[in-house]
Order: sequence, then C-alpha cells, then structure tokens
Amino acid sequence: MHIQEWLETVPAVSVYLLVGVVIGLESLGIPLPGEIVLVSAAILAATQDHINPYVLGACASIGAILGDSVGYLIGRKGGQPLLQWAGRRFPRHFGPDHVAMAEAQFDKWGMWAVFFGRFIALLRIFAGPLAGVLRMPYWKFLIANVLGGIIWAGGTTALIYSVGIVAEPWLKRFSSWGLIAAVLFGIGSFLLMKHRAKKAAAAREAKEAKVAATAD
Repeated sequence: MHIQEWLETVPAVSVYLLVGVVIGLESLGIPLPGEIVLVSAAILAATQDHINPYVLGACASIGAILGDSVGYLIGRKGGQPLLQWAGRRFPRHFGPDHVAMAEAQFDKWGMWAVFFGRFIALLRIFAGPLAGVLRMPYWKFLIANVLGGIIWAGGTTALIYSVGIVAEPWLKRFSSWGLIAAVLFGIGSFLLMKHRAKKAAAAREAKEAKVAATAD
C-alpha cells in the first residue's frame, strides 16, 4: 500500500489522542518526541481533509497545559530527591548537566523560563517538574504554562499546516519526506540542547571550583 493511501486510513480521533497524550506525557517530564509528533500530525492535517487543524491544535494545547500542571504538582511533592531519582533512572535526559542547564535558565528568567521553555526541546521536559521543585508560585506558573502551551502548540500547528498547504502537491507525492524532515528537526533541537547542557555544566563546575578556592 502506498504511504498516502495508508495515511488516509488513519482515524482523525486517533491522531488527536496520540498528539495530546504524547505532548502531555512529555510536558509531565517523560522524555518523548512531542515536537516531532506534533509537526508530523500538522503535516498530515495539511494533506488529509479528515484531520481538522483547529482540533489538532486544541488537543496539543490541552495536552501541553495539563501535562505541565501535573509535572508541577509532582515536582512540588517530590522536591530535589525526585530530580536525583530521575537522574539515576534517565541519565541521558535528567543528568547533572541537564539539570544544571535548566536551573540556570530558571534562575535567569523565572516564570518566563516556563513560557520560553515550551519552545525548547529539553526545557519542555523540565519546565513543569522543576518549577514545582523550586516552588515557583502556582499562579505565576499557571500564566506562563497556559500562554506557552497555547502559543507553542497552536503556533506550531498553524505554521506547519500553512507550509504544508502550500507544499501539498509535493507532500502528497512524497509524504514520507515530510515525516523525515520532522524527525531531522527534532534531532537538531536535541543536539542543540545537549550542547547548551554541557555549557551550563561547565559554568556550574567553574562556579563550584571558585567557591572551593575562596573557602580555602
């Protein structure tokens, strides 16, 4: 079966649920490819009439907001021991370097780290739980969470859908290339965040060395 014919058989409800659940779990703190799933679904909506981009964007927004809210509550209850456990369980995502980078962003931007973190792959995983661990006032977190979730999810859906409509003749013939492009975009975001995490870890180590030298 040609990929285009297979895509036409995918129920719209399944796509909406998949996007909402994956983005919700990622926002909660589970390392999943939420952005890749959303971009792929938006491309699918641009080439398939039975998938409504407005419903898609709404499901993505709801998943993002609810996931971050649950992550905040978990972080507030679990505290620093939760981050330490996550670091042991998922060292590639919650290692000391990643935590240092996320904490540096929170120290610098406060509630705006939650808002802008929605647009950055690694911070999207940390935003909710770390805001809870650092005991950010919930009203501040909620404002940044809702605005960030709606603008990121709705904006990404609208942008990719619009591009997909323009490129629909090519996407219908090469749908797999659109999905590959989404995967490459996600990998690029991950590599960028990995570089920033190493940079933040180096800064943290330099700060600790300076404090130790001063103490001596």
